[in-house]
Amino acid sequence: MDSNGLNPDVLRELRAQRTYPAVSLTMPTHRRGPRHEQDAVRLRNLLAEAGRRLEAEPDLDKRSRAAVRGQLDKAVAEVDLRHLLDGLLLLADAGEFRVWYLPREVPERVVLSDTYLTRNLVAATAQSRPFWVLAIAADRATLWSGSGESLREHREDGFPMTPPEETWDVEREERIGDTPSTFTDEETRRFLRSVDEAMGAVLARRPRPLHLVGLAPALALLDEAGNATHTAVGRLVKGGLTEGPAPVLLKELQPVVEEFARREMAEVLTRLDDAKGRRTFAAGLDEVWESVREKRADLVALEERYRRTVRVSDGHLIPVDEAAVGPDVREDIVDELVEAALDGGAEVVFLPDDGLAAHDRIAAVLRY
Repeated sequence: MDSNGLNPDVLRELRAQRTYPAVSLTMPTHRRGPRHEQDAVRLRNLLAEAGRRLEAEPDLDKRSRAAVRGQLDKAVAEVDLRHLLDGLLLLADAGEFRVWYLPREVPERVVLSDTYLTRNLVAATAQSRPFWVLAIAADRATLWSGSGESLREHREDGFPMTPPEETWDVEREERIGDTPSTFTDEETRRFLRSVDEAMGAVLARRPRPLHLVGLAPALALLDEAGNATHTAVGRLVKGGLTEGPAPVLLKELQPVVEEFARREMAEVLTRLDDAKGRRTFAAGLDEVWESVREKRADLVALEERYRRTVRVSDGHLIPVDEAAVGPDVREDIVDELVEAALDGGAEVVFLPDDGLAAHDRIAAVLRY
């Protein structure tokens, strides 16, 4: 499963307390190239390390140890090397396993606890900039969940939607690009109002940027009839895409998504400049970390590939070499910061590398 599958309900379930041990395995992976072939070997080595850690647990009975190990074996067997991105997360306890492909590098580690490790998954989801795509026609509306290079149809929350059959009579030519006369019908207006209401409920539960796709008359009527869809950040005026398929829809939408990313970056940099003038600005890992811990951060901006290994001392972060070890060393402190910021209600935005070079790769707008 990729990070696009993470939603508040899934995250809440992953964070629930579990019978010890709940095992979390993370490792960096490679999408292609010579090092990609080594990922299978590294995964087997990590599984062996998890096995040794389980064997070393003095209070773990044989049955529980075997159950967890069995779920880990299933998780490893589930990994498809063809789908690897930049990181891999395996979660397992005595009764289940989960596999996540992450578009963000993670440290190699094995964690045994009474909860799953979620910070790498949360940070990867935030970095992949998830978005919604609502594709509409006179007689159908489909919703798509996008994230990075992936797009899949969202078949929940009432979607896909069609008008009531007994009140609908639309010629099939309307589905292939002709301007349909039914856009003047009151039935069409009612249908699009119901689509807008359903979309509003989705956005309330899982807020993301929304892109609209459809013919100009459909989009105009949705503007007139709707309310929630007024928040859309991008539009693709093209018909015949309610059924996708996902690769075609994503390709057609790419310029719209990229344009929104450019606007978002400009807006974030403007907000940071304004914050400096108001003295509600923090820059650098230690300053931003402190503001996040105090829940004063309103916006956290950081570069996509920013990583740092630190040692925590008296509540402050001291950068150390990546090879440093010890109980106070945090390899994935940036992912931990991102998760804490989101939990504290802050907006988190990832910018291209060197976009924040003047601010030590990370900056924040403070609430006060």
